[in-house]
Amino acid sequence: MKNLILAFLVLSIVACSDSSKKDAVVQTRTSGTVKILVDESFSSIIADQVEVFNSDYKDAKFNISEGNENKIVPNFLNDSMGVIILSRRLKPDEEKIYRNRGIIPKTSRFAIDGIALITGKDNIDSNITVDQVISILKGADTGGKNLVFDNAYSSTLRYFKELAQIKELPKSGVYTLEDDNDVIKYVGEHKNFIGVVGVNWLIANNANMSAYIGKVKMMGVKNVKGKKGDDAFYTPKQINLINGIYPFLRNVYIIDCEGRDGLGTGFANWLMSPRGQLIVLRSGLGPHKIVPREFNLKNKN
Repeated sequence: MKNLILAFLVLSIVACSDSSKKDAVVQTRTSGTVKILVDESFSSIIADQVEVFNSDYKDAKFNISEGNENKIVPNFLNDSMGVIILSRRLKPDEEKIYRNRGIIPKTSRFAIDGIALITGKDNIDSNITVDQVISILKGADTGGKNLVFDNAYSSTLRYFKELAQIKELPKSGVYTLEDDNDVIKYVGEHKNFIGVVGVNWLIANNANMSAYIGKVKMMGVKNVKGKKGDDAFYTPKQINLINGIYPFLRNVYIIDCEGRDGLGTGFANWLMSPRGQLIVLRSGLGPHKIVPREFNLKNKN
């Protein structure tokens, strides 16, 4: 009797093991699980991409974590998260961390984002020059203008600090809040403040923010003399992002450090594919490459 019970237990364990193996999802370019860290400025476009990807590939599971750049990059380097979406490439010392693990980071640009300057809809003064923005960032005469950023650790603020070649913000004229939504709300309710937000965030279909977005408008920006876009004031319309004529542009990268040919690689390829680029185009950002339109012409004669 004891032998029969033992045999039954062994068979049960084997059956469960076989069942779990059958239920396990194979790790491929279109199936399995991948962890992706996303700069919160690009959360909307990545959500759109994941939704369409999942509609085609049901066995693909994405664990998405969003945050500001200063938060997600250390997590990416320390926790081997696999894939990250940033507005910059990894620095040499950051890339070295992965190379020491035997992993060569694969970096691909898949979109071009613009950083919009917004002001109150009723504000008559709706243009500004890059030189004026730099002056404000350096603490020089602001002409009564103030800049408001999403938060002190965002990729957006880093971009402008590098532009102005400063390490610290001035004591007045430049302020930080919590996120882009706070910036939009604040600028819509306060005069003489210029908000700085990513275009992707600004034009995302967010019903909760529609009332506040209706209170602001995008400003025209003229570049410094001698650079593209120095002949007029340009807003971050999609065509201006694609043509590179809007001054405040940044690339959007997917960095794959999975170290294998898995779902991270498949998703990176998807973002660069015609379908992924079409989603970028429809989002209002500039695609990495323009998707050619093909016409099937038929001669009725």
